[in-house]
Amino acid sequence: MSAYKSPMLTHPPILLRIEEAALLILPIFAYQHLHYSWLLFTILFLTPDLFMLGYLANVRLGAATYNLVHTLTLPFVLLLTGYIKHWHLPSEIALIWIAHIAIDRLLGFGLKYPTRFKDTHLQHIPARSSATP
Repeated sequence: MSAYKSPMLTHPPILLRIEEAALLILPIFAYQHLHYSWLLFTILFLTPDLFMLGYLANVRLGAATYNLVHTLTLPFVLLLTGYIKHWHLPSEIALIWIAHIAIDRLLGFGLKYPTRFKDTHLQHIPARSSATP
C-alpha cells in the first residue's frame, strides 16, 4: 500500500502520467490536423532511441546522448523554427519527436543518470543481487 494518504490526484507519479498523456495527445492531434505523413511518423518515431547506442561506449556517454534527445528543448526549438519559417518538415519531425518523448515518459522511461541505465529522474530500479531468486 502506498505511503500517501492523500487523494489520488495529489499523488505526483499519477499527475506526471496524466501530464505525459496530454503531451502525447497534443502532437498527435496536431500531426493529424496538419495532414502530415503517417508513414514518416512510423519511420521516425523510434529514431531518438538510437541515441542509446552511446551506452556501448560507457554509461556516462550513454546517459548524455540519451538525455540530449529525450528532453523537450530541441524539439520545441525545431517546432518553433518550422512554424516561424513556414517549413513543414521541421514541424513534422518535432511533433514526432515530442510524441516519442511523451510515450517514453508515460511508460516510465525518464532521463538517465550517469550511474546505470535504469536510474532515471522518474524512478530508481535497484540492481538485482545474486541472492535474489
